[in-house]
Amino acid sequence: MRPDGLSVGTVLSVEVRTELSMPEHTDSTIGTRLRAARARRGLTQKELAGLAGVSVSLIRKLEQPGEDYDTRLETVRKLATALRMPTSKLIARDAGPDDEDTTDQWEPVRRALTAPLPDRVGEEPTIEGVTDALNAALPLFASDRFVELGSVLPPLLRDADALDESDPDARAVRVRLLQLTGWLLTQTRQYESAAEALDRSLDDATDRLQAAATVNTRCWLMLRQGQLAEARELATRWADEIEPRMSKATPDELSLWGWMLLRLSAAAVRDNRPGEAKDAMRLARSAAVALGREYAPHADFLRTFGPVTVALKRTENEALNDRPDQVIKLSAALPSSRVPTTSTNWNRHLLDVAAAYSTKRQYAEACHVLEGIYEKSPQWLLHQRYARDIVSGMIERRRILTPKMQHIADVIGVPL
Repeated sequence: MRPDGLSVGTVLSVEVRTELSMPEHTDSTIGTRLRAARARRGLTQKELAGLAGVSVSLIRKLEQPGEDYDTRLETVRKLATALRMPTSKLIARDAGPDDEDTTDQWEPVRRALTAPLPDRVGEEPTIEGVTDALNAALPLFASDRFVELGSVLPPLLRDADALDESDPDARAVRVRLLQLTGWLLTQTRQYESAAEALDRSLDDATDRLQAAATVNTRCWLMLRQGQLAEARELATRWADEIEPRMSKATPDELSLWGWMLLRLSAAAVRDNRPGEAKDAMRLARSAAVALGREYAPHADFLRTFGPVTVALKRTENEALNDRPDQVIKLSAALPSSRVPTTSTNWNRHLLDVAAAYSTKRQYAEACHVLEGIYEKSPQWLLHQRYARDIVSGMIERRRILTPKMQHIADVIGVPL
């Protein structure tokens, strides 16, 4: 509870909102929901396109009867904002299936998660051996080396599953491995498999901080699937559950509480709830100030949290609110050298910066940022639909492409 006696959930629900009430539809396609919402607002397709800042052809395509087109969450959010409704009431509930382009690559990992353990020949795995193997694999996770992880993970998951179920140390190493596996599969758009890994991790958790670390990634998975209301509810519940007393809070507690608030803010801003997003970000900043630095509990790079991480996520919210000037301004205020945060968070921030430059038609600067990401994290960039959308937008707006534009389009697989 907060010092004033109110829970985080209560504080964040105070904002008075005007929302468009919509009945549930048996047809869950975004086109059906969009047509119904637009009709209730009395808008033509052209009028909605103007309000949302999207093309009329996009709205026509989405609303085409009998079709179920996929589109980016940020695009859905623009439409929902124009219709004065939460994004979660417009987006299809089951958004975000596994990425078919990379399903084969991750099939061995999927089998290791779900198939029964095979008969084992030789010595049984030990807690020390599995722990050492996991520690050796951590640099692969931290540096986004997905190809290598596809080979390392299946035997490591099987060895972890073979450990004694009743041993708390065995469960702890398995929880950590499943958290990382769930994060990796979310990163590579293997959403069903990611949920399987995270559910198993939560089942094995031996204390609330272990469980909260898993829930943190679960919230991110929900965000990527478009489950905005569910992510908000889960993050709010766990922020209340683990909120520490600031005068006695440990760095581990502050880190996890701060991350829950960042997930809550991310869900709220995507669901057109700016007051909730702002309040959650303010509380996250207070946790970061209390820490005073970037902190990774037990060298866990996924839970790295502090003032820089909060600044990155604040910039992401500004990007979602279509404020490119503010994105560039906030980014310029960050340390010029590599900041002490995860590569994933930093790279995601750089994509927001590239998108801001592209929006302002500063294409040379956008390409420079994208090339920098590719130089440091090529495997990560290849999995980013956001990057492909940025480059596709530049191609559509330019009649003649520079060599740098052509190069970046080639390396991330955007047809010219």
